[in-house]
Amino acid sequence: MTLRITPCTIRAAKRFVAVHHRHHAPPQGALFAVGVARDGVLVGVATVGRPVARGLQDGVTCEATRLCVQEDNPNACSVLYGAAARAAKALGYWRIVTYTLASEPGTSLRAAGWQRVHTTRGGSWDCPSRPRRDKAPTEPKVLWECRLAPEAFSTPTP
Repeated sequence: MTLRITPCTIRAAKRFVAVHHRHHAPPQGALFAVGVARDGVLVGVATVGRPVARGLQDGVTCEATRLCVQEDNPNACSVLYGAAARAAKALGYWRIVTYTLASEPGTSLRAAGWQRVHTTRGGSWDCPSRPRRDKAPTEPKVLWECRLAPEAFSTPTP
């Protein structure tokens, strides 16, 4: 019962996230997706797209926008984060980032070689001039990164 990286279309990854993710809907778009299977059955997916934050949209940074794994599949998250980083590097990206809730420990990210960079303030996007309904948790988020071309960075990221 070994975990194995498997090709996954963006459409299939979005369907998987729609069924299994605990607090997010599928992402709007993606650059690529990767899956992980156990005994030939898809048990997890990761989608990677352009960074959501405009300040990170530098053309060489991509973002793991969703990671979703069915329960009782230990190490599947780490396998997916590692595979997403390797695929991004193969496509020429210098850095891949992702966010977790501050209440999540980030064990899988650390195991895959990612580093904690920053914690956001959190909060709602709702305001009187532009009312919005919160669709995701509003607690602080932790920004994680995996540098794929470390020599390309002369200064630390914010």
